[in-house]
Amino acid sequence: MNAETIRTLIEQGLPGAQAQVRGDDGVHFEATVVAEAFRGKLPLARHRLVYATLGERMGGEIHALALKTMTPEEAGNRK
Repeated sequence: MNAETIRTLIEQGLPGAQAQVRGDDGVHFEATVVAEAFRGKLPLARHRLVYATLGERMGGEIHALALKTMTPEEAGNRK
């Protein structure tokens, strides 16, 4: 598994999402995901949406995924 594949899976699974994924060892990754779908959702619900895009890969090919999830407005306020 590589970071680019994970980015693609997340962006395909959450239409309109933008993801940045990093990970050098092939099993531990960090992702920042910006999506309108996160609006009004608590962090746990946001993380579940991302995990759903990765399916059975979580806990298998992807041992760990640290997430930062934001709406577009939240991401804009960080700049």
